[in-house]
Amino acid sequence: MRRAALALAGTLLVAASDARTLVNPILPSGADPWIVEHGGIFYFMATRGDRLAIRATRDLARLADAPEQVVWRAPASGPNSTSIWAPELHRIEGRWFLYYTASDKAADDDAHRGVWVLENRSPDPLRGEWIDRGRVNTARPGIDGTTFTVRGRRYFAYSPYVGPDSVIAIARMANPWTLAGGEAIIARPDQPWERQGGRQILEGPAFLKGPDGGLHIAYSGSACWSDDYALGLLSAAPGADPMRPESWRKAPRPVLAKSPATGIWAPGHNGFFTARARTWIVYHANNRPGLGCGQERAPHVQQVTWSREGKPVLDRPATGEAPAP
Repeated sequence: MRRAALALAGTLLVAASDARTLVNPILPSGADPWIVEHGGIFYFMATRGDRLAIRATRDLARLADAPEQVVWRAPASGPNSTSIWAPELHRIEGRWFLYYTASDKAADDDAHRGVWVLENRSPDPLRGEWIDRGRVNTARPGIDGTTFTVRGRRYFAYSPYVGPDSVIAIARMANPWTLAGGEAIIARPDQPWERQGGRQILEGPAFLKGPDGGLHIAYSGSACWSDDYALGLLSAAPGADPMRPESWRKAPRPVLAKSPATGIWAPGHNGFFTARARTWIVYHANNRPGLGCGQERAPHVQQVTWSREGKPVLDRPATGEAPAP
């Protein structure tokens, strides 16, 4: 009995020493955050407006200590010369791809926004040459492009403008920068919570595959300048065709919303990543009301768990100490 007790105590000590923590927010500023882990390194990106920059660290709790390295700057003029938003770094078939939203300084409006792609063949995204693959050939102007695979086939999701609405659409990809075939609109802003701030907006799609093979897309609803900006969730059953709008079911309420009690307003524009065999979410939020879409939106990280039904479960958003990847 004594030997067993000592063994148990040793196990508890090992578990305690393995515990990792971080403090949210992980940076004082960083809208539209994105994290990908590769080879034990976390790569972080966020909207910078005129450039694309990456931070690299082995410890997200010390992200602020990692220097930001600019890997691309917007040209002085042209269709991708301003409003450089929502960068996403993806590792695809041994290469790095960077997706970002951009517009034209000569016409910086919704009608001229699109998603662009850069490619880098270096094993390290902070080294090597970034090759411009141009604008993704979407059917409509839009923002917040992302890519994912389902059963070996690659897809692209983004937020196009359709009349007064911003919606979520999906298309198949011929390669990481070219769409093939038509687009399917899988969600529209048809709920009251998606129409706050004077606009009808769905944006920032982020894909997540469930442990049972179910498909999930988190998205941001309402105008980003509203304190009620929040995350919604679309889900499709294992084996469903992501191109069929009827495959997707929308959660009736936001899955991540403002929480004044824990110091969070307007949480949104998230990404998912995997580390230590667990799933994590990164999103931005304001720390007080009325801040809108400003520079004070800061990145937060928390773990994702799963319900018995295979749906992602997100804890109430909060500032302060939290488990770290």
